[in-house]
Amino acid sequence: MSKPYVLALFFLAVFLQSGTYGLTFLLPELFAEFQANEKDVGASLLITAIVTLLTVYYSGHLSDWLGRMTTLGMSGFSIALALGLYSVVDGIGPMLAVASALIGFGWGLMYTLAPVVITRLSGAENRVQAFSLYAVFLMAGFGLSPVFASWLSAWGFNIRDAFRVVAVCCVISGSLFLFLKRPIERHALTEASDARSRLSLAAVVAIFRSPGWLPVVMVFLGASVFAGVNNFQTSIAKAEGLDYADYFLVYTLTTIACRIAFAGFKGGKSPYRVIALLQYVMFAGVLLFLFIGGNQWIYMACAIFFGIGYGASYPILVAMAANDADSDLLPQTLQLFALTYFIGIFGFPYVAGWLIVDFGIQALLACVAILAAIEATMALIRSRNVAIAEA
Repeated sequence: MSKPYVLALFFLAVFLQSGTYGLTFLLPELFAEFQANEKDVGASLLITAIVTLLTVYYSGHLSDWLGRMTTLGMSGFSIALALGLYSVVDGIGPMLAVASALIGFGWGLMYTLAPVVITRLSGAENRVQAFSLYAVFLMAGFGLSPVFASWLSAWGFNIRDAFRVVAVCCVISGSLFLFLKRPIERHALTEASDARSRLSLAAVVAIFRSPGWLPVVMVFLGASVFAGVNNFQTSIAKAEGLDYADYFLVYTLTTIACRIAFAGFKGGKSPYRVIALLQYVMFAGVLLFLFIGGNQWIYMACAIFFGIGYGASYPILVAMAANDADSDLLPQTLQLFALTYFIGIFGFPYVAGWLIVDFGIQALLACVAILAAIEATMALIRSRNVAIAEA
């Protein structure tokens, strides 16, 4: 099996499984069926966050024991079970907690280990391109699954059917990861690091003493912004009298177009300056949400700005995390990157739900705008420090 074919199947498996995260954007709508609110959504995702963090921390231990591709296969089957439970849950209780925990376990494994596999198949000279393609398939799953759920609703199905369909996709994804175990071993670059993946306190300290600390912190801020805007997009759209499917479709298409456009980008002379520019665009997109006023065109502009800013900057940032890492700490740096990402993705909705219920959607949007501005400014400062050091 040729390397391009192996990568194509690997990215297909990522796409099939990544629809899971897109469905978490619809949890407010699912929870409304049994009279739960955004605080309950945040509490459920807090369970997901805790399990995800534990999973990310121990994913290296598990992959050292079972192998990375076998562990990735487990992630698909775990998520399929979780989505099956979500499709039948009818209230707050143990079944919902188990489903939330299984999502965290499966998603933590996939999101942590898939980038490590990509580093085994790509060298430093083409890493941005590899991560850009990975991010295209990841984002396609993220953004299209809510659109798919909306279409199912229009065709007479319900939101629970969307969870069932994506569960089947995750079974296929897990099977593909298992199938690709030997082909990926054959195509792995010999010069790529294949050190043991276990994350330890000593490794975390070493990472924060290296240049790799900045993308690790920045991804937390970006993930919090992403979660604040997208996890409660159904609530935002409802408050403005708009259709959330329109936002997700435009956002997804914009993000995919940007990531394809950046697939040939190798970092340039100042990658952090590029990241800063893109994230200031993201900041502008978040600010626009404060002035929608039920206007469809402004709503679409929000989706485009956010898609350009977050969508294009993320794959460059993850590539910088890999490139800034000490070579003997590459797997651990990527795990810590995923760890802080998940703190934002699944932890921030707890704060966001509280802000919406107690203070309103505008308070949430103001909060995430501040976080977006901080992240963009951190990238700008790093780019200036690098320029001064090289002068």
